[in-house]
Amino acid sequence: MKQLKNSKVLVTGGAGFIGSNLIEHFLGNKNEVICLDNLSTGHRKNIVQFLDDPNFQMIEGDIRDLDTCKTAARDCEYIFHEAALGSVPRSIIDPVVTNAVNIDGFLNMLTAARDEGVKRFIYAASSSTYGDSKELPKIEERIGRPLSPYGITKIVNEYFAKVYSEIYGLETIGLRYFNVFGKRQDPNGAYAAVIPIWVKRLMEHESPVINGDGSYSRDFTYIANVVHANEIAATVSSVEILKNLKSYYTLLKDSVNIDIEPSAIVMDIFNVAFGGRTTLLQLFGTLRDQLAQYDPKIGEIEVSTAPARVGDIAHSLASIDKAKLVLGYAPQYDASQGFEAACKWYYESLK
Repeated sequence: MKQLKNSKVLVTGGAGFIGSNLIEHFLGNKNEVICLDNLSTGHRKNIVQFLDDPNFQMIEGDIRDLDTCKTAARDCEYIFHEAALGSVPRSIIDPVVTNAVNIDGFLNMLTAARDEGVKRFIYAASSSTYGDSKELPKIEERIGRPLSPYGITKIVNEYFAKVYSEIYGLETIGLRYFNVFGKRQDPNGAYAAVIPIWVKRLMEHESPVINGDGSYSRDFTYIANVVHANEIAATVSSVEILKNLKSYYTLLKDSVNIDIEPSAIVMDIFNVAFGGRTTLLQLFGTLRDQLAQYDPKIGEIEVSTAPARVGDIAHSLASIDKAKLVLGYAPQYDASQGFEAACKWYYESLK
């Protein structure tokens, strides 16, 4: 696999969970890395290990300010846009701020990429885009109606990226993440993700809470697969992407009767997942068993239940055929391998 080396890159939201993992990887491959983060949801502790690296620069600023975005993007070849306000519940409680960060901020970063001559703009899209679609597995070309303000913002991002490619020639690649988890994912706060929340509660000998009956399922995706997807999204040549897209769309037309012509510019969306389903009850059992290896008392804990949350989809499963064929995506961690690695990291970090 081709690696990104000796390039200047910007990672927005770099003090967050996914962003800090990207920074760690890119610095390890001798890239110059700029981090832009306002530390509203990210944490300085996630990047403190990079501060003495001469190839790292931290810009504390907000993507809602266009001048800040342009300053951060200056002379960069690639932008990895991870900055956003995640969480469906947060977006339902405060849709205005979610919209300002996820849409206005996204548009600012696209504009900065265009104005500063960035080679390629790779951004965090979301499986929430599939909305109320019940089709499994999810394929990129078929989406449903969004179920939350957050889902709406992520769809709008994709439309803006497409328009900026078509009008301005900016290469854009959106990566629809499916329930990413792993080291540095914060277990604290009102909008923390399910895996770190449950791990923390189990380590504190408390019962995790399942919203619903536990039958909801997710395509949990370990962070190493996401880092891999971002790197290949930057390093695969435009010629190869366009050639492979043509082959993929021909295959799509033959198999599911979807007729699409690839653009002359690199701009597309790819699912990033492993392509497997884990129910919430299965997740609880796996996390409990993994952590019980370190603390046998955890093995005695039972789960609690609560009503299903508004805006949650019932099931999520990705088709990753497009990412495999077009980008050469080859995820190395299935969910169980990821759960094992994550539990080990949390136990060593939180104990």
